[in-house]
Amino acid sequence: MSKSLGEVHSSVPVKNQGKFFMRLLAFSGPAFMVSVGYMDPGNWATDLAGGARFGYKLIWVILMANLMAILFQTLASRLGVVTGRDLAQACRDHYSKPVSYLLWIVCEVAIAACDLAEVLGSAIGLYLLFNIPLLWGVVITTVDVLLLMLLINLGIRKMEAFILALVTTIGVCFALQMFLAKPAVAEIMTGFIPTGMNSEALFIALGIIGATVMPHNLYLHSALVQSRKVSRTKEGLKEANKFNLIDSVVALNGAFFVNAAILVLAASVFYKNGLQEVASIIDAHSLLAPLLGTGIAPIAFGIALLAAGQSSTITGTFAGQIVMEGFIGLKVRPWLRRLITRSIAVVPAVIVISFYGNNSVDALLILSQVILSLQLPFAMIPLLHFTSDKEKMGTFASKPVVKILAWVSASFIILLNLKFVIDLISDKFYEPGVEGLLVRFVLFPVSIFMMPLLAYVVAEPFIRKARKPKLQKATLEPITPAHSLPSDYKRIGIAMEGNTGRDMQIINQAMPFLKAVGADLHLIHCVQTVPALYYGNLVADSTAINMQEYLEHVAVVLRSDHFDVTVHIGGGEPEDEILRVISEHDLNLIIAGSHGHKFITDLIYGSTIEGVRHKSRLPVLAIPVEY
Repeated sequence: MSKSLGEVHSSVPVKNQGKFFMRLLAFSGPAFMVSVGYMDPGNWATDLAGGARFGYKLIWVILMANLMAILFQTLASRLGVVTGRDLAQACRDHYSKPVSYLLWIVCEVAIAACDLAEVLGSAIGLYLLFNIPLLWGVVITTVDVLLLMLLINLGIRKMEAFILALVTTIGVCFALQMFLAKPAVAEIMTGFIPTGMNSEALFIALGIIGATVMPHNLYLHSALVQSRKVSRTKEGLKEANKFNLIDSVVALNGAFFVNAAILVLAASVFYKNGLQEVASIIDAHSLLAPLLGTGIAPIAFGIALLAAGQSSTITGTFAGQIVMEGFIGLKVRPWLRRLITRSIAVVPAVIVISFYGNNSVDALLILSQVILSLQLPFAMIPLLHFTSDKEKMGTFASKPVVKILAWVSASFIILLNLKFVIDLISDKFYEPGVEGLLVRFVLFPVSIFMMPLLAYVVAEPFIRKARKPKLQKATLEPITPAHSLPSDYKRIGIAMEGNTGRDMQIINQAMPFLKAVGADLHLIHCVQTVPALYYGNLVADSTAINMQEYLEHVAVVLRSDHFDVTVHIGGGEPEDEILRVISEHDLNLIIAGSHGHKFITDLIYGSTIEGVRHKSRLPVLAIPVEY
């Protein structure tokens, strides 16, 4: 089983004992790397527009969006810790190959859109600080691959420290701007009280919420938490979840401060001076110096923007690597992945800026946020399905209260994002210029493609449940004695598929031989859920419990026919589980069906049976099975 982010997987040791703060420090880091996605350049435009047009009234929207982000990031980290699989790997394990490939394509488009926002943010930062033309700034951003190569070689903790330094830089820059702007604290506090909104305020609120919860961060967080080497006991997993929750709360509240600071800055500087139409990052920067009477504020603004773009670049690369490896199992070097992703983002940016000039930047930023909004349900809904599934999460599955909060929040965000996308398409579809072209030939076709896939992802658990065959009552049919194999086999293992019809075909056809030798029977089944891969023969998820009940029922029927029967439920690799039972109970023969469950097919024809034969030299009796 491939490991998520193999180069850093379990590379950070954590102590099970010691001072609380030191243990918390060992777990701290992943959420801070995720938090930069919540303060990337794509968020700036909506926060600036909200503050410039409506003052402090929309701060509560940022707070609400941040609370939702904490909830979903906590679920993502919990999935990674408990199952040992990141969200992309969990999707590949769960869905069929065609669906996994479609989800991968959708996610890659979203990551490219996110990278587009980072490219433009870094380019704008270079333009504001050094007056480098935007077109050249976009090209220069491709060299950040050198920085990424250096950081990866230093290890995950050094990278986390570098990201934390950039986040701190952003925070200090905005703290300085808050000091210079001198906003009224009492007025800021009124912004935390929800108020009614007109259509324009609602549109901006949609943009704020849509730009806050980032889909690629869910994949990223579920992988980064696996860089900690935690104990795979119940207590160890519980502690890891607790510290990851604290890490998420602290880091994402830092992101809340930055987003709120952008809105407060716009409200105290632009809204107060009647400049309510300021929404462009470049326009905001140019107005800071004359309105605040100092050149320090615009410099701090530019530094913060450049830091946001570069920090988001690094985490975006990791997210791209996780998605590519998780969905399709394709592993490439991070620097090559960086070049591929950055090229996908740079090419359209260069083309659009070359033809339509600097004024097209805002349209590209809006497009990037809309594409992220479209992809969000394809990350959020599988996450909620998986973390609510007791077969995958065991005792760590979401409690009813968490499920309700998560699904209400997800439904709210998804509906707002869909409304945002529909309104944008209807408003811009026939417009001339770059916005109309992007809507007609990019956004509209992508939206039409995604709708059926979204419906399937939502309904998939119900479809899977409807298709799941019900266990029938196990009965032994009288069989005319056939040729029995002369043998002194006294302890025989039977590989059970978990399907009553096929299992009874195997047992019924083998019955004459079993009665002739008077063997003790060992019914073996290998559970292949995610928890089973970790807990092995100790697995106790709902699948294992149901299978135990089923095998015990079969055992009762066999015992009524005077057989001594033992049931074995295990998990993990089928070869290892069979060898374990053979060794512990000194079996003489394995009986298995020649068709059916993947486990049995591998047993007869694949590497599993070859391993069993070579390591135990045990004979295998194959029973033909009809569907």
